[in-house]
Amino acid sequence: MLQYAGCVIPERFEPVLRELAPLAERFRAAGHRLYLVGGTVRDLLLADGKTDFDLDLTTDARPPQIKACLEGWADAVWTQGEKFGTIGAHKKNLETGDVRPYEITTFRAEAYTDDSRKPHVVFADEIDADLGRRDFTVNAMALELTSDGDTPELVDPYNGAVDLLQRVLRTPLGPDISFSDDPLRMLRAARFIARYQFEPTDELLAAVREMAPRLEIVSAERVRDELDKLIVVDHPAAGLWFLVDTGLADQFLPELPNMRLEHDPIHRHKDVLTHSIAVVENVRPHAEHPAIVAGEREPFDFRITRLAALFHDVGKPKTRGYLPGKGTTFHHHDAVGARITKKRMTKLKYSNADVNAVTELVALHLRFHTYSMGWSDSAVRRYVRDAGPLLQELNVLTRCDCTTRNEKKAARLSRRMDELEERIDELEAAEELAALRPEMDGNQVIEHLGITPGREVGEAMKFLMEIRLEEGIIGDTEIRERLDAWHAAR
Repeated sequence: MLQYAGCVIPERFEPVLRELAPLAERFRAAGHRLYLVGGTVRDLLLADGKTDFDLDLTTDARPPQIKACLEGWADAVWTQGEKFGTIGAHKKNLETGDVRPYEITTFRAEAYTDDSRKPHVVFADEIDADLGRRDFTVNAMALELTSDGDTPELVDPYNGAVDLLQRVLRTPLGPDISFSDDPLRMLRAARFIARYQFEPTDELLAAVREMAPRLEIVSAERVRDELDKLIVVDHPAAGLWFLVDTGLADQFLPELPNMRLEHDPIHRHKDVLTHSIAVVENVRPHAEHPAIVAGEREPFDFRITRLAALFHDVGKPKTRGYLPGKGTTFHHHDAVGARITKKRMTKLKYSNADVNAVTELVALHLRFHTYSMGWSDSAVRRYVRDAGPLLQELNVLTRCDCTTRNEKKAARLSRRMDELEERIDELEAAEELAALRPEMDGNQVIEHLGITPGREVGEAMKFLMEIRLEEGIIGDTEIRERLDAWHAAR
């Protein structure tokens, strides 16, 4: 039987092995070896409930030979990664009806040169060489599917199975070698620390602190993608602290360590960074929101809201002030933070849509707090109008921005947020608030006033929009009379 750290591999492997058996037979018949490798093996051993694996495989076959083995088996094949030794395929699972993606890669050993942003790929002939170039020992395991006999063989030359059981994060070779081969692995370590509660070895920590500046040779796109993966893990705090404590954040997100220096008396944390990371943690997945699960609230964009939580107070270091009797202040940190957010996310090559959404949420994140003084219907309409399609994200961010340990204060904020959402729901039911617009469109204004398209139409629309925000829907007759009076007064 297949052994894992001295134990028999559980039955959860069997469906995957059964699914891959016909493909493995094709490679065996062609004289090649085929292995299930990396994260798929790790996640199967963890048994954390995940079943939607993308199956990653590796082989001694070269790309042309891989394509030959896939012919007649795969439903579709793509070759965009062929120069890196990777052939992709889709295959429908006859048991489940699902279409599964596969990636099959030739054994390889790759490394960055000192100043290159792209790895130099060299093919290898042995599985141990391929496993040795992988990022961490827990990803440096493989399951041979073409071994002799009925039982597949676990190949684990770097004791990744033991590290997985003990939750230790190590590199197969020395961390200086691994991180020199691909500096992005230092950033990836943060995600593994957060996602799997791994404890990095002292050797790994020392190497990251020393080699953090080497991250500069990695493209902004790859850094961005890795940050996105970290920000959506269930509990990203440990990974975010790893970025700050090792100096990695200084290389691509210096706003984080900058916030660590700023005392935040409002939230009673030792620094703004502690508060910001707590807010990120407060943004929980949809499954933890009963109202969303029950269909009573629209889902929000989890990744965008988490990013907004990370950036929402980045303007505080530049706006820190002091007023006698009030103490430390951060006036206009929302506006300043929005500008910083836009600049940083643009440098990280986020899409315009992502940049605009997160920047807008940072700019609006304080808007709710005037609600303590009471809001008129027109104020609620303006809040909804300004939030636009980000209304759900803004409401979630606002709730999560409360990290006080004062239970009464937290309860008051929660009640006020409940009240605001109820007000929004009531106005939405009465006025179609989500489609907030003047009661007349531009063509109706032109026809009613007998004017030509131009600046006057735009000014009329602004006038009508103010009525809509202040008074809601007042009816066709009344709105036309108001428009006539406005036009006559001009």
